[in-house]
Amino acid sequence: MSAAPCFSALLAALLAAGCDADRPASTAQRPAPAATSAAPARAAASPAAPPDADRSYAYPAAERVVAIGDVHGDLAATRAALRIAGAIDGSDRWIGGKLVLVQTGDEIDRGDGEQAIVDLFDRLAVEARAAGGAVYALNGNHEVMNVQLDFRYVTEGGFKDFEDVPGLDASSPRLAPVPPPARARAAAFFPGGVYAKKLAAREVIIAVGDTVFAHGGVLPSHTRYGIARINREVRAWMEGKSPSAPAVIAAEDSPVWARLYSTDPAPTPGSSPCAALDQTLAAMSAKRMVVGHTVQKNGITSACGDKVWRIDVGMAAHYGGKPAALEIAGDTVRILTGEATGASSASGEKK
Repeated sequence: MSAAPCFSALLAALLAAGCDADRPASTAQRPAPAATSAAPARAAASPAAPPDADRSYAYPAAERVVAIGDVHGDLAATRAALRIAGAIDGSDRWIGGKLVLVQTGDEIDRGDGEQAIVDLFDRLAVEARAAGGAVYALNGNHEVMNVQLDFRYVTEGGFKDFEDVPGLDASSPRLAPVPPPARARAAAFFPGGVYAKKLAAREVIIAVGDTVFAHGGVLPSHTRYGIARINREVRAWMEGKSPSAPAVIAAEDSPVWARLYSTDPAPTPGSSPCAALDQTLAAMSAKRMVVGHTVQKNGITSACGDKVWRIDVGMAAHYGGKPAALEIAGDTVRILTGEATGASSASGEKK
């Protein structure tokens, strides 16, 4: 991705990150996390158990599943995508019934509407559950970065956006190194903070029926490590119950940073990326994977014989793309596009 404009004076004081390309910050660039002796919220699976024995990341198949990619702080684009999906009405209320909606992360950074977007998805999850549906918002690399207090891609409005969050303790001694204009956001996202806990309630990787969803991509190494283990360890860290981000999420090939399946030109069946995808899908008993993270300038694309779908269309104002969504109904996959009025149309269909 191209670099975001820098809020340079503030960020230079907070991080020695500069205006780098979108990639993991080096260890030297990351603020040191607060130490804690608290144990993770959920007990780890037995070391003797197979990595995938815990399938808490897997949800039942649904008649209709719709996935939305990166929205990056653009509330208008978020609403447009949700209406294309048939999820909300003009008042932002759930009308999706039994629809299962998946948002593949990167709701924050690069735009000013972040708090409203995170809160909207949390509210819709409650409304959808009451209607027999579900909303699953995942953590992407930008959610992880913010809990690391890596604010390279925060706009000036994004710092101000969190100043009105109830219950923030911006005077905590642990935030003393943070410049005053960034302390409200830091207090919100520091592990154990109000918004860090909201993100902790979200997974990194899920499966709905025979489709796997992640922000960057799931690799064979991740299945060997354990999908539920990744979710569990990230949750514990975001809740402030683990002293640092797990290495598996901070690595450049982590599930939130990987781009193996999103290269241009797209990988083809039999290539190394597609072979890795086949291995991952077999380990997870799945048919396809849906990922965001890497902007597809011409809209949603697929690769590896339609076994992976790339749904980051750069819909946020920062990129200038158009909202779109991906619908999965049984073995039929359709690309949905439309205007913010909520009318949707199928612009592509694959089986």
